[in-house]
Amino acid sequence: MKYRFMILRRLTQLGLLGLYIGANLFGWKILQGNLSSSLLFESIPLADPYAIMQMTLAGAVLGFDVLLGALIIALFYMIIGGRAFCAWVCPVNLITDAANKLRRSLGISQVQKRVYMSRSIRYWVMGLGLLLSFAMGVAAFEMISPISIVHRGAVFGMGLGVGAIVVIFLFDLFVHENGWCGHLCPLGAFYSLAGRFSLIRVYHDAEACTACMKCKEVCPEKEVLHMVAKSSESVVMGECINCGRCVEVCDDDALHFSLRKFAMQAKEKSL
Repeated sequence: MKYRFMILRRLTQLGLLGLYIGANLFGWKILQGNLSSSLLFESIPLADPYAIMQMTLAGAVLGFDVLLGALIIALFYMIIGGRAFCAWVCPVNLITDAANKLRRSLGISQVQKRVYMSRSIRYWVMGLGLLLSFAMGVAAFEMISPISIVHRGAVFGMGLGVGAIVVIFLFDLFVHENGWCGHLCPLGAFYSLAGRFSLIRVYHDAEACTACMKCKEVCPEKEVLHMVAKSSESVVMGECINCGRCVEVCDDDALHFSLRKFAMQAKEKSL
């Protein structure tokens, strides 16, 4: 099925939002809090590592449960793929995917001169967020994070969330394809660094590939597929969001998810 991973991603994103909303409206105890700090089953702490880094640099004294929650999340994404958060959890992904779909439908990418933005900007923004947190004594990015604003809006009532949704949607639609997530978001930058160590990877089989390039057409981080039609290897760049779109659209079955070390072993045996 061509949209199996997309359907799973949407179910995961909306399901998590539903649990947070249920906790707020109906007192459900499954998942309480927000994306910065949550409590799973009233006993397992979960926390955003980047937010905790900002708070630490701002001088906050954090409890053991918060630090444990950040460690749990960091280890989880280091194993499954750091930027899987961006594709499977982050609510902003719903907005940017909608903008990019409309962008392709309207042919804006073809008729509009592309505004150049380096993908390294997000790493500078990540560092700036930490520096400002230290200098100002507050978690700088958390104060203006569109991710937090949209998530809080969905859970507790929109308010400023509507403005954040409109700005990001229009930015990705008219200014730059995948502009926020792929070029500016510091949280995505943080998780891309963690994702360099992940075990779950997309693997490319060059022998099966017919170089149709459908995978690159749909990939939001096209440079991670540099090996397409060239060599059999796993995607090792942390920028991959493990969304599975390239796997879905590949009619040649040349792309699939695989455990990193097993894929590497399979390649070595074939040599």
